[in-house]
Amino acid sequence: MVILAWRSALRGPGQPNPHSPSHHMSTKTPNATAAPDTAPYDVTEQVGHLLRKAYQRHTAIFQQQACDPQLTSIQFVTLCALRDHGPSSQAELIKATAVDQATIRGIVERLKARGLIQLSPDPGDRRKVICELTDSGAALLDAMIPCARQISELSMGCLNAAERVAILFLLRKMIDGDEGVAG
Repeated sequence: MVILAWRSALRGPGQPNPHSPSHHMSTKTPNATAAPDTAPYDVTEQVGHLLRKAYQRHTAIFQQQACDPQLTSIQFVTLCALRDHGPSSQAELIKATAVDQATIRGIVERLKARGLIQLSPDPGDRRKVICELTDSGAALLDAMIPCARQISELSMGCLNAAERVAILFLLRKMIDGDEGVAG
């Protein structure tokens, strides 16, 4: 039932259902100059609003479940990026985390102040700074992984297995859908 509703929603308004018996009987083409949508605009039903609320819920769960109450979700993502990619410049961290330059600078400063990462000049370009996990940072990540799994579970707890796969697929599709959109 849910899959059928998703198929209908993915087709969009005015697009025929190829699985409907009436689809094969009608030869009508969609009107290229459809009337403007006159339905009331309810911001609480818009994708941006719903994504923001879902993210707020996830962030609250992260703060409640993290094994280190000082660690934020974006700091955790940054530590994971360093673990996964090895020593990285701030530009490489921006690419790996999808965090803007001003924000990554602050994250790096806070992680360095806590002794979770260390900074060193890039031997190939002295203007660049390389960030690297410390032993303390790696230990915190090891402790956080079970918490992170629980955070993901709680964030998607009300979804069944098919819905979990679907939402992850759809979010990735939204993210990758238009590379031309500035982000």
